[in-house]
Amino acid sequence: MEQEKIGKFIAECRKKKNLTQMQLAEKLNITDRAISKWETGKGMPDSSIMLELCNELDISVNELLSGELIDMKNYNKNVADENLIKVQREKEYAIASARWSYVITIIILLFLSFINVFKYGVQEAISKSEFRIMITISLIYFAIYLFQIKRTSKR
Repeated sequence: MEQEKIGKFIAECRKKKNLTQMQLAEKLNITDRAISKWETGKGMPDSSIMLELCNELDISVNELLSGELIDMKNYNKNVADENLIKVQREKEYAIASARWSYVITIIILLFLSFINVFKYGVQEAISKSEFRIMITISLIYFAIYLFQIKRTSKR
C-alpha cells in the first residue's frame, strides 16, 4: 500500500464531499489530527473505522486501499470490502503479536540475568559468559523492537 497515494485519495474524496478535516473527524468520532495524518501519508485509518470512513466518503474499502476509484463490472463490493478489512486486521494483529513477543523475550532474558546477579553477585555474574550473552541478546531484541515500532509507525 502506498500511504501517500491513499492519503491524497482520502483528501480528494473528502473535498468532493465538501467536508473539512474537522467535519469528517466528528462524523468518525476521531480527531482532525488523525485525518491530517492519513492525508499526509503519515498513517493509515485503523481497520475498526475503515468501513465507516468509506461510507462517509462513498467509496469502497478496495478503492481506499488502492488509493483510486475502481470501475469494475461484476464487482461484489461487500465481499471484497470484508476481505480487505480482514487482511488489514490480520496485519495489525501480526504486528502487535510480534511486538509482544519481543517484549516478553526481553523480560525473560533480563529476569534470568538478574537471577544470576542475585545468585552469584554482581562481579561473578558479569564475568560469566551466559550473563553477557543474555544481556547482549536482550539489547539486540530491544533494538529490533524499537526498529519495528519506528517502521510500523511510519505506515
